[in-house]
Amino acid sequence: MRLWQLISPTLPVGAYAYSAGLEYAVACGWVGDEMGLERWTAGQIEHSLAALDVPILARLYRGWEAGDSDAVLAWTRKLLASREAAELRAEDRHMARAMARVLAELGEAEARCWDRPEDTCWAALFSLAAVRWGVSLEEAAAGYLWAWLENQVAAGVKLIPLGQTAGQRVLHRVAGAIPEAVAKGLALPDEAIGASAPGVALASAAHETQYTRLFRS
Repeated sequence: MRLWQLISPTLPVGAYAYSAGLEYAVACGWVGDEMGLERWTAGQIEHSLAALDVPILARLYRGWEAGDSDAVLAWTRKLLASREAAELRAEDRHMARAMARVLAELGEAEARCWDRPEDTCWAALFSLAAVRWGVSLEEAAAGYLWAWLENQVAAGVKLIPLGQTAGQRVLHRVAGAIPEAVAKGLALPDEAIGASAPGVALASAAHETQYTRLFRS
């Protein structure tokens, strides 16, 4: 039940306000239909999130388990430094700060000090909640990817636009890649962690000056 709460769209962290560059990708024609949205999301899960977010999420999770605040801070900074555009970093920080406030209200007092403008990221607070709520690492990693995918599909449905059923088809197909992405990410050694998604970085940077915008990133 706690995992479902953690990945619920009703979690008040503002995830619905961000498209992570997808809004520009739609505006310039990179993503324009159901298959384009599938390629955009599946490609990021395989080449970016599985190689960067998942392995760092695992190290954050283990840091919280061990009470190793230095490790948590170091991996938080590593993930923030890997975000390739200002809006992507801002999205990470804003959602993390909102999550810190939510967790504090739910009795996780240690989360309160992570409501700060620097050195905080979404994966750090997500993993804290997973550890304190008894969610296994594998389930937490799968939930993390699912929540990201669901938010991207919801944004795509609004932006392209697509019908709700088309969005569900994308979710159905791309979600099949999540178990493999989790397994790949959890198996990576420290020296292999890292990813670059130039198209996403360019879309995010261009979004900063996009004339009309529905989303904050």
